[in-house]
Parts: sequence; structure tokens; C-alpha cells
Amino acid sequence: MTQPTEMVSVRYMVDDVAAAVAFYTEVLDFQVLTSFPPAFADVARGPLRLLLSGPASSAGRPMPDGAVPGPGGWNRIHLIVDDIEAEVARLKAAGAPFRNAILSGPGGKQVLIQDPAGNVIELFQPAAR
Repeated sequence: MTQPTEMVSVRYMVDDVAAAVAFYTEVLDFQVLTSFPPAFADVARGPLRLLLSGPASSAGRPMPDGAVPGPGGWNRIHLIVDDIEAEVARLKAAGAPFRNAILSGPGGKQVLIQDPAGNVIELFQPAAR
């Protein structure tokens, strides 16, 4: 496995660290690197290290202006797949919630799913070249 210092790290705020770990490992084939529920876990898929920070984590502490970090924004990780229709069928069977149907554009096809906290994951199948 790639060393964490050689990986791209993305932090997602989540409501429930254990539920997020289960989703990413069981549904999207990530591997657990560390797990300290209910505060924090990190999971990896290839060179992507996803930091799952719960409300009890240091990343979940209120900012000086009182704003509290939370899940569910539109920033997202982008996972490339070979067959988006097959992947959508697999994920629907696994109970993954979708935000939209498959969209096609000049660069390929994409669809958005959500983790248990509402964070967005984009699945993308590049167009044939």
C-alpha cells in the first residue's frame, strides 16, 4: 500500500465515523488505515487517503466565529470506473443513495452518490478516445 505521506488526503466531516468506515470499506472498496471512533478514522483506496472526522474530532471543533464544520457540501472525491452502468447497479443493490441519474457529457459519464453523512462521491467513466 502507498505510504500516507505519498497519498492525496481529503477530509470529510461525518456524523458517524463507524457508519462512514463501513460505507467506504464495504461499498466502495477502501481499506482502513486507522480507526478511533467516534472521533476519527482514515481509509484509503489507491493513492487517496480519506480522513473521516466526526463531531468529537479536532477538525469538528467550532471556529472562532462560532461556525461548526459539518458534512454534506458539494466538494467531492472523484472515483474513475470502467463501467458506470454496472457500478450503479452494484451500488443500488448495496443500498447506496444516489443524488442523480447517470449524466453524459463530452468527457464521459458521471453520477453522484452520498455517504451516510451526506458527503458526495462522484463516479466517473471517461469517454472512449
